[in-house]
Amino acid sequence: MCRINSDSKAVQNQSPIPNEPAAPVDCCGGLNNVDYSKMDFTLMEEFLRHINFYDTSFCVALIAIIFNPFFWNLVARWEHRTRRLSGLFGSPFLACYCLGFIIILLNVLRSHSMTVAMKAQPRWEAMDRMDVFYVGTALIIVGTVLVVSSFLALGFTGTFLGDYFGILLDEKVTVFPFNIMENPMYWGSTANYLGLALIGASPVGLILTATVAAAYKVAIQFEGPFTAQIYRERSQRRKHE
Repeated sequence: MCRINSDSKAVQNQSPIPNEPAAPVDCCGGLNNVDYSKMDFTLMEEFLRHINFYDTSFCVALIAIIFNPFFWNLVARWEHRTRRLSGLFGSPFLACYCLGFIIILLNVLRSHSMTVAMKAQPRWEAMDRMDVFYVGTALIIVGTVLVVSSFLALGFTGTFLGDYFGILLDEKVTVFPFNIMENPMYWGSTANYLGLALIGASPVGLILTATVAAAYKVAIQFEGPFTAQIYRERSQRRKHE
Protein backbone atom coordinates (compact mmCIF):
# COMPACT_ATOMS: atom_id res chain seq x y z
CA MET A 1 0.00 0.00 0.00
CA CYS A 2 2.83 2.33 0.86
CA ARG A 3 4.54 1.45 -2.40
CA ILE A 4 1.43 2.29 -4.40
CA ASN A 5 1.20 5.67 -2.71
CA SER A 6 4.85 6.42 -3.36
CA ASP A 7 4.49 5.43 -7.03
CA SER A 8 1.45 7.64 -7.46
CA LYS A 9 3.33 10.54 -5.89
CA ALA A 10 6.20 9.99 -8.28
CA VAL A 11 3.81 10.07 -11.22
CA GLN A 12 2.25 13.29 -9.92
CA ASN A 13 5.68 14.86 -9.54
CA GLN A 14 6.49 13.98 -13.16
CA SER A 15 3.22 15.41 -14.56
CA PRO A 16 3.37 18.91 -16.09
CA ILE A 17 2.23 21.90 -14.06
CA PRO A 18 -1.25 22.91 -15.31
CA ASN A 19 -0.59 26.66 -15.16
CA GLU A 20 2.75 26.50 -16.96
CA PRO A 21 2.44 28.19 -20.40
CA ALA A 22 3.03 26.01 -23.40
CA ALA A 23 6.09 26.65 -25.51
CA PRO A 24 5.29 28.61 -28.68
CA VAL A 25 5.02 26.55 -31.81
CA ASP A 26 7.55 27.51 -34.44
CA CYS A 27 5.46 27.11 -37.57
CA CYS A 28 7.44 26.04 -40.63
CA GLY A 29 10.67 26.54 -38.73
CA GLY A 30 10.31 30.33 -38.79
CA LEU A 31 10.72 32.82 -41.63
CA ASN A 32 14.35 31.82 -42.01
CA ASN A 33 13.23 28.56 -43.59
CA VAL A 34 10.92 30.22 -46.14
CA ASP A 35 12.14 29.76 -49.70
CA TYR A 36 11.55 33.21 -51.18
CA SER A 37 12.71 32.00 -54.57
CA LYS A 38 9.45 30.04 -54.87
CA MET A 39 7.23 33.06 -54.15
CA ASP A 40 5.20 34.36 -57.07
CA PHE A 41 6.16 37.95 -57.90
CA THR A 42 4.58 37.83 -61.34
CA LEU A 43 2.01 40.52 -60.62
CA MET A 44 4.58 42.90 -59.15
CA GLU A 45 6.97 42.30 -62.02
CA GLU A 46 4.22 42.96 -64.54
CA PHE A 47 3.29 46.15 -62.68
CA LEU A 48 6.87 47.42 -62.69
CA ARG A 49 7.32 46.57 -66.38
CA HIS A 50 4.80 49.29 -67.17
CA ILE A 51 6.86 51.97 -65.42
CA ASN A 52 9.89 53.75 -66.83
CA PHE A 53 11.51 55.43 -63.84
CA TYR A 54 14.00 57.18 -66.12
CA ASP A 55 11.37 58.86 -68.28
CA THR A 56 11.77 62.64 -68.33
CA SER A 57 8.08 63.34 -67.76
CA PHE A 58 8.07 61.04 -64.73
CA CYS A 59 11.06 62.83 -63.23
CA VAL A 60 9.48 66.24 -63.86
CA ALA A 61 6.26 65.14 -62.16
CA LEU A 62 8.21 63.74 -59.22
CA ILE A 63 10.10 67.01 -58.77
CA ALA A 64 6.88 69.03 -58.95
CA ILE A 65 5.22 66.83 -56.33
CA ILE A 66 8.09 67.15 -53.87
CA PHE A 67 8.83 70.81 -54.57
CA ASN A 68 5.35 72.25 -54.01
CA PRO A 69 4.85 71.62 -50.26
CA PHE A 70 8.53 72.34 -49.63
CA PHE A 71 8.20 75.72 -51.36
CA TRP A 72 5.06 76.95 -49.63
CA ASN A 73 6.23 75.84 -46.19
CA LEU A 74 9.61 77.49 -46.68
CA VAL A 75 8.14 80.79 -47.91
CA ALA A 76 5.38 80.86 -45.29
CA ARG A 77 7.78 80.25 -42.42
CA TRP A 78 10.12 82.91 -43.76
CA GLU A 79 7.20 85.34 -43.89
CA HIS A 80 6.15 84.48 -40.35
CA ARG A 81 9.66 85.15 -39.11
CA THR A 82 10.47 88.30 -41.09
CA ARG A 83 7.17 89.77 -42.41
CA ARG A 84 9.06 90.67 -45.57
CA LEU A 85 6.24 89.79 -47.97
CA SER A 86 3.72 91.79 -45.97
CA GLY A 87 6.11 94.74 -46.02
CA LEU A 88 6.75 94.34 -49.74
CA PHE A 89 3.06 94.27 -50.67
CA GLY A 90 2.02 96.72 -47.98
CA SER A 91 -0.58 94.33 -46.55
CA PRO A 92 -0.54 90.79 -45.13
CA PHE A 93 -3.75 90.04 -47.02
CA LEU A 94 -2.28 91.09 -50.36
CA ALA A 95 0.89 89.11 -49.64
CA CYS A 96 -1.17 86.03 -48.75
CA TYR A 97 -3.22 86.39 -51.93
CA CYS A 98 -0.01 86.54 -53.95
CA LEU A 99 1.42 83.41 -52.34
CA GLY A 100 -1.93 81.65 -52.75
CA PHE A 101 -1.98 82.50 -56.45
CA ILE A 102 1.55 81.10 -56.85
CA ILE A 103 0.55 77.91 -54.99
CA ILE A 104 -2.44 77.49 -57.31
CA LEU A 105 -0.18 77.84 -60.36
CA LEU A 106 2.28 75.32 -58.90
CA ASN A 107 -0.54 72.86 -58.26
CA VAL A 108 -1.78 73.29 -61.83
CA LEU A 109 1.76 72.60 -63.04
CA ARG A 110 1.96 69.52 -60.82
CA SER A 111 -1.35 68.17 -62.10
CA HIS A 112 -0.29 68.83 -65.70
CA SER A 113 3.07 67.12 -65.24
CA MET A 114 1.41 64.09 -63.65
CA THR A 115 -1.08 63.87 -66.51
CA VAL A 116 1.73 64.07 -69.07
CA ALA A 117 3.66 61.34 -67.25
CA MET A 118 0.61 59.06 -67.15
CA LYS A 119 -0.09 59.56 -70.85
CA ALA A 120 3.56 58.99 -71.76
CA GLN A 121 3.67 55.55 -70.16
CA PRO A 122 1.61 52.46 -71.01
CA ARG A 123 -1.72 51.45 -69.54
CA TRP A 124 -1.96 48.20 -67.59
CA GLU A 125 -4.51 45.70 -68.83
CA ALA A 126 -5.16 44.44 -65.29
CA MET A 127 -6.42 47.91 -64.34
CA ASP A 128 -8.24 48.59 -67.59
CA ARG A 129 -11.64 47.39 -66.34
CA MET A 130 -15.01 49.04 -65.79
CA ASP A 131 -15.09 48.37 -62.05
CA VAL A 132 -11.71 50.08 -61.65
CA PHE A 133 -13.00 52.95 -63.78
CA TYR A 134 -16.05 53.37 -61.54
CA VAL A 135 -13.91 53.31 -58.39
CA GLY A 136 -11.69 55.99 -59.90
CA THR A 137 -14.71 58.13 -60.78
CA ALA A 138 -16.06 57.79 -57.23
CA LEU A 139 -12.69 58.82 -55.79
CA ILE A 140 -12.61 61.93 -57.96
CA ILE A 141 -16.11 62.90 -56.85
CA VAL A 142 -15.25 62.38 -53.17
CA GLY A 143 -11.92 64.16 -53.54
CA THR A 144 -13.51 67.14 -55.27
CA VAL A 145 -16.14 67.43 -52.54
CA LEU A 146 -13.44 67.39 -49.86
CA VAL A 147 -11.30 70.01 -51.61
CA VAL A 148 -14.14 72.39 -52.45
CA SER A 149 -15.85 72.11 -49.07
CA SER A 150 -12.52 72.64 -47.30
CA PHE A 151 -11.92 75.81 -49.29
CA LEU A 152 -15.41 77.11 -48.54
CA ALA A 153 -14.98 76.40 -44.83
CA LEU A 154 -11.53 78.00 -44.55
CA GLY A 155 -11.76 80.81 -47.06
CA PHE A 156 -8.86 81.91 -49.25
CA THR A 157 -6.53 83.08 -46.49
CA GLY A 158 -7.35 80.11 -44.29
CA THR A 159 -6.56 77.76 -47.14
CA PHE A 160 -3.35 79.42 -48.28
CA LEU A 161 -1.43 79.76 -45.02
CA GLY A 162 -2.92 83.02 -43.84
CA ASP A 163 -1.95 82.03 -40.29
CA TYR A 164 1.69 82.57 -41.20
CA PHE A 165 0.86 86.11 -42.31
CA GLY A 166 -0.82 86.94 -39.03
CA ILE A 167 -4.32 86.43 -40.46
CA LEU A 168 -5.68 84.12 -37.78
CA LEU A 169 -9.07 82.48 -37.56
CA ASP A 170 -11.23 83.33 -34.56
CA GLU A 171 -11.72 79.67 -33.71
CA LYS A 172 -10.94 76.22 -35.02
CA VAL A 173 -13.01 75.19 -38.03
CA THR A 174 -15.19 72.22 -37.11
CA VAL A 175 -17.76 72.16 -39.92
CA PHE A 176 -17.75 69.61 -42.75
CA PRO A 177 -15.37 68.16 -43.80
CA PHE A 178 -13.21 69.02 -40.79
CA ASN A 179 -15.68 67.24 -38.52
CA ILE A 180 -14.93 63.90 -40.18
CA MET A 181 -11.18 64.05 -40.81
CA GLU A 182 -8.01 66.08 -40.41
CA ASN A 183 -6.45 67.85 -43.41
CA PRO A 184 -9.33 67.03 -45.79
CA MET A 185 -7.97 69.25 -48.56
CA TYR A 186 -4.73 67.28 -48.74
CA TRP A 187 -6.44 63.90 -48.72
CA GLY A 188 -9.12 65.09 -51.12
CA SER A 189 -6.39 66.13 -53.55
CA THR A 190 -4.73 62.74 -53.11
CA ALA A 191 -8.05 61.01 -53.82
CA ASN A 192 -8.37 63.01 -57.05
CA TYR A 193 -4.96 61.88 -58.26
CA LEU A 194 -5.67 58.28 -57.30
CA GLY A 195 -8.94 58.45 -59.20
CA LEU A 196 -7.18 59.77 -62.29
CA ALA A 197 -4.62 56.98 -62.08
CA LEU A 198 -7.34 54.34 -61.85
CA ILE A 199 -9.39 55.81 -64.69
CA GLY A 200 -6.27 55.94 -66.84
CA ALA A 201 -5.24 52.39 -65.82
CA SER A 202 -1.85 53.93 -65.12
CA PRO A 203 0.72 52.16 -62.94
CA VAL A 204 2.96 55.22 -63.02
CA GLY A 205 -0.04 57.23 -61.84
CA LEU A 206 -0.27 55.01 -58.76
CA ILE A 207 3.41 55.60 -58.01
CA LEU A 208 3.02 59.35 -58.40
CA THR A 209 -0.12 59.37 -56.24
CA ALA A 210 1.74 57.50 -53.50
CA THR A 211 4.44 60.17 -53.73
CA VAL A 212 1.80 62.90 -53.38
CA ALA A 213 0.44 61.21 -50.25
CA ALA A 214 3.94 60.87 -48.79
CA ALA A 215 4.76 64.52 -49.55
CA TYR A 216 1.54 65.67 -47.88
CA LYS A 217 2.21 63.44 -44.89
CA VAL A 218 5.62 65.03 -44.40
CA ALA A 219 4.15 68.53 -44.87
CA ILE A 220 1.53 67.83 -42.21
CA GLN A 221 4.25 66.88 -39.74
CA PHE A 222 5.74 70.35 -40.17
CA GLU A 223 2.60 72.44 -40.63
CA GLY A 224 0.51 71.00 -37.80
CA PRO A 225 2.84 71.76 -34.87
CA PHE A 226 3.92 75.12 -36.33
CA THR A 227 0.35 76.30 -36.83
CA ALA A 228 -0.55 75.18 -33.31
CA GLN A 229 2.40 77.19 -32.02
CA ILE A 230 1.14 80.31 -33.82
CA TYR A 231 -2.24 80.06 -32.10
CA ARG A 232 -0.63 79.34 -28.73
CA GLU A 233 1.41 82.52 -29.09
CA ARG A 234 -1.78 84.46 -29.80
CA SER A 235 -3.44 83.00 -26.71
CA GLN A 236 -0.48 84.01 -24.58
CA ARG A 237 -0.55 87.55 -25.96
CA ARG A 238 -4.25 87.84 -25.18
CA LYS A 239 -3.63 86.75 -21.60
CA HIS A 240 -1.13 89.56 -21.12
CA GLU A 241 -3.38 92.22 -22.64
